[in-house]
Amino acid sequence: MSDSTSALGLERLGTHSYIARNERGAEVRVGTPGTAGAFAPGELLQLALAACASLSADHTLASKLGSDFSATVGVNGSTHAEDNRYETVGATIQADMSSLSAEEVDALVTRAQRAIERLCTIGHTIDHGAVRSIDIVPA
Repeated sequence: MSDSTSALGLERLGTHSYIARNERGAEVRVGTPGTAGAFAPGELLQLALAACASLSADHTLASKLGSDFSATVGVNGSTHAEDNRYETVGATIQADMSSLSAEEVDALVTRAQRAIERLCTIGHTIDHGAVRSIDIVPA
């Protein structure tokens, strides 16, 4: 790990190629856009929001759809090429709600959106910004 004070970090594998690890043993390859078998940082940002929203809504959705409900989550974003940044980052959670009436669907969607607004740390961070610091130090 690159930071001995954190169990979350990256290790360089080669040119534009890193592996991210956490203390629970999870790993994900990270690289520049187009690197085979790796996620680009922008993709991870989009996935972080989508995963946070999905996990935040999961209990609410399961309360009406059952604990074994199936869902897929799409991600989307638009970039501002001149500024080298994302202008929008979003997600679409799609779940089978065919067993519910239109009124029940509306109520469930409202409750799930409220849960996301209340619980999604990544969404809060994007909305309010975060102080960023990057240090480069000798090994």
